Amino acid sequence: MLLKKILYYLNPVNFFKKEKVDINLRFMHGINKISILLFLICVVVMIVRAVTR
Repeated sequence: MLLKKILYYLNPVNFFKKEKVDINLRFMHGINKISILLFLICVVVMIVRAVTR
């Protein structure tokens, strides 16, 4: 279920989709999307650095 939510957040179609919810909840979901994206970018950078050593 957690993986399903992560894939939903990272889906480009849903990334800019308008959500019909409270404004605070919309901001929270937006911050969650940004943090998951940054985390995945950092993991990729760490893997690339580990492989190139």
